[in-house]
Amino acid sequence: MTNVLSDEKKNQILALGDLGWSLRRIEEQTGVRRETAGAYLRAAGVAVRGRGRPAQRGLSKPATTEGVSTDSESKPATTEGVSTDPDSKPAISVEEVSTDSGAPKRPESGPRSPSRAPNGSACEPFRELIEEALRRGRNAMAIYQDLVDDHGFQARYSSVKRFVQSLRGSAPVEARVVITTAPGEEAQVDYGGDGPLVRDPQTGKYRRTRLFVMTLGYSRKSVRLIVPRSSTQVWAELHERAFRRLGGSTRIVVLDNLREGVIKPDIYDPAVNPVYRDALAHYGAIAMPCRVRDPDRKGKVESAVGHAQQKLRGLRFESIEEAQAYLDRWEEHWADTRIHGTTKRQVSVMFAEEKPALRELPLEPFRYYKYGERSVNLDGCVEVESAYYSAPPGWIGRKVPVQWDALHVRLMTPGGGQLLREHLRTRPGRHSIDERDRPARTPPSTRNLLMRTRTAGPNIGALCQQIHASDGELGVRRILGVLSLARKNGAPVVDEAAKAAIDFGVPTYRFLRNYLERRPSVPLSLKQVDPLIRQLNLYRDLIEERTGDPS
Repeated sequence: MTNVLSDEKKNQILALGDLGWSLRRIEEQTGVRRETAGAYLRAAGVAVRGRGRPAQRGLSKPATTEGVSTDSESKPATTEGVSTDPDSKPAISVEEVSTDSGAPKRPESGPRSPSRAPNGSACEPFRELIEEALRRGRNAMAIYQDLVDDHGFQARYSSVKRFVQSLRGSAPVEARVVITTAPGEEAQVDYGGDGPLVRDPQTGKYRRTRLFVMTLGYSRKSVRLIVPRSSTQVWAELHERAFRRLGGSTRIVVLDNLREGVIKPDIYDPAVNPVYRDALAHYGAIAMPCRVRDPDRKGKVESAVGHAQQKLRGLRFESIEEAQAYLDRWEEHWADTRIHGTTKRQVSVMFAEEKPALRELPLEPFRYYKYGERSVNLDGCVEVESAYYSAPPGWIGRKVPVQWDALHVRLMTPGGGQLLREHLRTRPGRHSIDERDRPARTPPSTRNLLMRTRTAGPNIGALCQQIHASDGELGVRRILGVLSLARKNGAPVVDEAAKAAIDFGVPTYRFLRNYLERRPSVPLSLKQVDPLIRQLNLYRDLIEERTGDPS
């Protein structure tokens, strides 16, 4: 093989050397002789590892155990040229790690930072900036990205990492279990606690937002979205937005037992929110809630959440759109181009492998609905927003799940979720009756109700009989209204009003109610409680006698 390598192959070798690979391993991976690879690495200032001996300097060889990762932070990849300064050597985009020629480069504008400060660190001129960032809770990676984006920093991330560790001390890295998944198989989702502060346009005050993250299990590609508040529908809509950004959906979505997605946690049979469940089903996915207090099951998304929170920590934005645009730029320039600490490959390259395995998205978005439980009343109907919809015969007195949106009302079977009836929405006060739900004869429950009305009063019974003859089973609700008026106003008063309704030829519940509301008040009678009080006729006789006027 020729010693003159392409830029892509050189970058690949430099990046693998930067990860701590031995010359033998680089040769097996790339096909480049170890002597040639070593020459390029030494020229770039990368520590060279031979067989059976540790690296002279720089990063140690990464752990290769599949099950456990001790890498706390991922290394960003860039496409800078080769530098002979050990601390100014950039991370390189590689084919194994990255073959993406569009990986972002460090900005050429702005002041160029020195490769080394007099004390040996390229970060020393930025000490105050770094200390202020640490006080705001930002980590080494976020600080490094800020220095590159805002100050033209030219040294490596490792310089920043060492400098930060010298300021606050290094913490031991905890091992964690890494679950491997096939491409397109799984996505993990979570809310990242508190999102960035965004100004409320109505109050002018800064309000805390919510940070939603979806991470693909194979490639670690993440979609991060900022919303002002959460709800069941918002939670499902965020999944839709994430799927459409990714260009496809996964078969499984792993989530915590948060209330937007899970109604009742259970190890074996969790109750998933129906709206969320149906929204996922629309995209060919199913929800898989993990066990309570089991962070390792969705450690990939929690890591992605932590990276975004570090980047957003201490920042304020004037609008949701501004915050989202800032996060999208960071996602494109840094998160997608980084070399993942576990896979040792570039995220964007692995996503290019995973994307063809994602499920195809439906053309239409999911149609959201409200839901709840409703009792089937004696008239065989359920009430939804003051309108009434029929259920099949035999469901009177039972509760059924109901879904409704702007166009339809659907009655479902309890537990199974099978469709019982689907109705078009009607106006409040109206009934929607399926012809299959009209009984061929009067049900026993209705006959018992008519007997109760006759007991309340003869005219009440006659009125209710006429209501049933006119309206059928729809009249049951109106008959119940007549009995309610009798309890409220007294049966004798309502019986008298019922007679008036029959005499006027308007035997309806509405006429009866209006008649009772507008009936003349009962005249009061004076009682003889004192001997000085005379009967009114005596005063009339006295006036007639004195005036001679008989009127």
